[in-house]
Amino acid sequence: MAANLCGFDMVAWRGFIYTVIILNFVFFCELILLQPLIVDGKPGDAAAALYERILESIKVKKYSEALADLNAAIEADPALAEAYWHRASILRQLCRYEESEENYKKLLGMKPGNSAVDKELSQLHQTQNALDSAKDVFELGDFTKALEYLEKVVLVFSPECSKAKLLKVRLLIATKDYSSAISETGYILKEDEDNLEALLLRGNAYYYLADHDIAIRHYQKGLRLDPEHGELKRSYFGLKNLLKKTKSADDNASDGKLRLAVEDYKAALSLDPNHSAHNVHLHLGLCKVLVKLGRGNEAVTSCTEVLEIDEDLVEALVQRGEARLLIEDWEGAVADLRSAVKRSPRDMNIRKALMRAEKSLKLSQRKDWYKILGVSGTVPMSEIKKAYKKLALKWHPDKNVDNREEAEARFREIAAAYEILGDEDKRTRYDRGEDIDGMGMGMGSRGFNPFGGGGQQFTFHFGGGFPGGFGGLLQMLIIAKFCNLESRSMEMFI
Repeated sequence: MAANLCGFDMVAWRGFIYTVIILNFVFFCELILLQPLIVDGKPGDAAAALYERILESIKVKKYSEALADLNAAIEADPALAEAYWHRASILRQLCRYEESEENYKKLLGMKPGNSAVDKELSQLHQTQNALDSAKDVFELGDFTKALEYLEKVVLVFSPECSKAKLLKVRLLIATKDYSSAISETGYILKEDEDNLEALLLRGNAYYYLADHDIAIRHYQKGLRLDPEHGELKRSYFGLKNLLKKTKSADDNASDGKLRLAVEDYKAALSLDPNHSAHNVHLHLGLCKVLVKLGRGNEAVTSCTEVLEIDEDLVEALVQRGEARLLIEDWEGAVADLRSAVKRSPRDMNIRKALMRAEKSLKLSQRKDWYKILGVSGTVPMSEIKKAYKKLALKWHPDKNVDNREEAEARFREIAAAYEILGDEDKRTRYDRGEDIDGMGMGMGSRGFNPFGGGGQQFTFHFGGGFPGGFGGLLQMLIIAKFCNLESRSMEMFI
């Protein structure tokens, strides 16, 4: 039994010695790892190693690891001023301002009046206020001012502030700087590939550039991470609906179902009026369909919407030119088609359209002789002569003594109309739209009697004759004066 007791004592003694050795080893390690970072103003070896590890973590943006090391150091030595300094700085960069302020104040309690700490605490307050101000002016729609707050203050003193970075991306999208928004979200996703808001905003930027396939991939990735994310769901299904409506509109237009196409184009446009990169296609499609339907005013409006987005789009200029021809805006049509020819000088179809518009403009600028005589373009010559005689009698200056100037002008105009329409050859050429030299501007080389046509003379007898009782010769002299006849024509009358 003594032997057993002795054996037991030896085993127990050996275990005790091993336990002491292990405990001393652990204690020794703790002393090394948890000793103050600064020993008598100079970093110790273990402290220096920990300090380097923290700096390395910050350098590679592993802020969680750096904070974990600093937390361990402070837990081991709550009086470790250097650790508070670094922790406050990291928390400020991450815009965790309340936690950062606590650390700065703790540090000031250890080192009252430290100017460097006071300065950083002041910068923290300025940065926090700037971030709040950026959010406020963003809500008010002052995007430029909000960007200034972020870029000149917040991201200077809190360069790793995720909230500020994402707010900046929203501002870039609001100002339609989609390429910059894509770049900024690329940096965020490089650090955190599962950042849902960055995926959403990057998808939105591609959406507004009309890169819809890429936008859908970003939305889908976000929804795989969080199927119930509200904004991602709205963006994804909204885009799918837009593409469905657009395809329906294009298909109906191609199949000749023009009225259905109009409805679909308008429905697609109503889904997102701000989607300019895609809406330019919708407005153009709508304009082309409206032109085919002969709805000129609506077509002009749609094509104008296109040109407000892209003023150099040739097809929109051509379609608006065609639409303006429908509403008889000849000058506007010529202007649009000339611009289109200037941008696409080799397109013969555009040149032909321009020639049509220029001819229509020219025809619109000549007088409508049929309208002046009050007849249609299909009436026989006898009706033209009848209308002429009636109007010449009505507007004879001697029968309009109270409005002689107006009567003279109308009388000359009626005579000029009959000069063209009372001649079969000239009338035919006029109807074809030909430019007849001197058309309506003079009476021709053969002379012209405003009271006769084709060599036949018409004599009007007014009760009491002309004022003063003058006879036929004086009557013809007065008529000649009013009609600006040449002296050679007068000799024919005499």
